[in-house]
Amino acid sequence: MPTSIDVVDNTLQDWVSSFKNLKGPEGLKHMPKTGRMKRIVIIVSEPKSLATTRGHLLLALRAAGYDVHALAPFEAATVRWMTENGIRFHPLSMERAAIAPLGDTLLAFRLHKALRQLKPQVVLTCAIKPIVYGIPTALIAGVPRRHALVTGLGYAFTDRYKSLRWRMVNAVARLLYAASLRVATTVTFQNDDDRDDFRRLGLLGRTPANVINGSGVDLERFKVRPLPDKPRFLMIARLLRDKGLGEYLGAARLVKAARPEARFDLVGDKDPNPSGFPMSEVEAAVADETIHYHGPIDDVRCAIANARVFVLPSYREGTSRSVLEAMAMGRPVITTDAPGCRAPIVPGVNGLLVPVGATTPLAEAMIRLIDNPDEAQCMAKNSRSIAEERYDIEKVTAHMMEIIEVDDRAAAE
Repeated sequence: MPTSIDVVDNTLQDWVSSFKNLKGPEGLKHMPKTGRMKRIVIIVSEPKSLATTRGHLLLALRAAGYDVHALAPFEAATVRWMTENGIRFHPLSMERAAIAPLGDTLLAFRLHKALRQLKPQVVLTCAIKPIVYGIPTALIAGVPRRHALVTGLGYAFTDRYKSLRWRMVNAVARLLYAASLRVATTVTFQNDDDRDDFRRLGLLGRTPANVINGSGVDLERFKVRPLPDKPRFLMIARLLRDKGLGEYLGAARLVKAARPEARFDLVGDKDPNPSGFPMSEVEAAVADETIHYHGPIDDVRCAIANARVFVLPSYREGTSRSVLEAMAMGRPVITTDAPGCRAPIVPGVNGLLVPVGATTPLAEAMIRLIDNPDEAQCMAKNSRSIAEERYDIEKVTAHMMEIIEVDDRAAAE
């Protein structure tokens, strides 16, 4: 019986194999190599993302001649993958979600110490805590090139919350982002809305801002699978209110009342975020057979293959990797008309957009795709085409490499 670590290892090895097969004019083998080896440190709060979401980029940096190091919380399978691929891992204790003044102060000291010891020429920070603490400490440590990759804004910028706690979190997040991004050399966003919001709020100063098409999707790994005949819906997300989980459960109840043959699956893990969704509500939905809950799954391809329609009623995203994976496998997508959610969807072409927080329109969109199988089939084909055209991980990684390489060449001149 394979262990959970074995499953993660197999998943990571799939990423390695797919990277080695990259080819074509957009492929990473065409990346220019630097004249001398530069050291780059990537700082993340979610260690698994180093091998999955950022794996192609790390390997591309290695191929371009960089000495690649990573700072992140320890995760055994990821560390093994990085070691096997010549990437140095340095464990860094970090709470991803909570605001903890003492813990975050210690985090800043640890980051400064690590960067002083490693002496990189380039730092790449991903997600809020690595950005707001990593960029200023990199400046103090004398790192000349400081890149911030904003992968999503999350709870702090989801304006459906109006509680005192949310207002405080939002104010602190804006202050920290402004202080850090103004001393970054570049900031990269995954959708136009996030970039425009940061500009409107004055958080960027004069720092150049770029937009890339999410993290991309591995088209070789996520191959097209035929649509199943039965009406089966799938949501993959962390169990958070702002992922639209409440709306998904509510819509599932409405649809099952009208179309009892429909099935609703949910994949995802609990999250310590302030907007965490109560497990009691998920368990109640399982008990009354509204949904089938599968917990977290490392390799989601089988779950996507079994679904006819992918659903993500999120309040806001960077660009959802799960949506891109579903599109690559040829699935129609129902998501919200919200920042980071609407970008991959052409309404009526490869999916449907519904208002944020609206249960009834979500249920109506689901019923539309149940009752119009030919439309769903056409959307499925178009999803794959859009994934190939805009979200191929080769193209997205090449774009990110260009941002790093062009910035470095400009600095050298």
